[in-house]
Amino acid sequence: MPPQEFEPPQELQDIMKCFWYLSQDFGDQPASFEVVPDGYAEIIFHFGSLVSPAARGGWQPLPSPFLVGLLNQPVLFHAKNKLEIIGIRCFPWTVFEVLGLPAGKDGARLLEHPLAQLQAPLAAHMRVGRLAAALVLLTHYFGQARSRMATDGLLGKAGGAMRAAGGTLPVSQVAAAAHATVRTLERKFKQAAGHTVKDVSGLMRFEQVRNHLWRQPAANLAGLAQELGYADQAHLSREFKRYSGTTPAAFARKARSRQQVVSTNFVAFIQA
Repeated sequence: MPPQEFEPPQELQDIMKCFWYLSQDFGDQPASFEVVPDGYAEIIFHFGSLVSPAARGGWQPLPSPFLVGLLNQPVLFHAKNKLEIIGIRCFPWTVFEVLGLPAGKDGARLLEHPLAQLQAPLAAHMRVGRLAAALVLLTHYFGQARSRMATDGLLGKAGGAMRAAGGTLPVSQVAAAAHATVRTLERKFKQAAGHTVKDVSGLMRFEQVRNHLWRQPAANLAGLAQELGYADQAHLSREFKRYSGTTPAAFARKARSRQQVVSTNFVAFIQA
């Protein structure tokens, strides 16, 4: 079953793309999920069994919620029985300020945060199928968090320009769109996101290639490279393998055989 996406209210659209919900029952046999890199940070609430690789080998249960920051390669998770997930897909230049946390480059981050107080009431709603009520609770929480944030128009303009261009703009043009110098933009962006403009732009552009190949596995890679501003097809292939761990051709073959798993809206969690 593909995930459902829910557009946030207008007052939250400068900090997040959407809320999303996924529900699946795997039975008693553990199933693998990979979180594929993209240009967003995800706050994940889950209800059911979800585990991740432990630092010293084996698997460890994941608390709820946890944060998946920007990734540079896929991360694997395991689940079994019924699993429900509510995700908050945030922009990387806003997520740390929303949470009141220092920016960092860590991928999956376990949260000791007041946000965890929502787990119990959210779980109570999910037990009786009240997804709408759970989303209202989250909307209220993030609305209050947004009201406490300082407004930095520079980051909003820069992020908007990057999203509109799908990560294809050079840093100088992102700075121009934000009415800032490159130096000022880079400093503020790194402070907010923990990554550079180039880092995030690269992930956004990879996300476009990934989504395009998932929807159209027979796409011409040379034409796609030209359309998205890569130097050539070889450049696209190197960047794609860097983030996905596989070649565009191998990913396209997987897409042909697995398209029934997700809709045309690719989601970070893909059953492996």
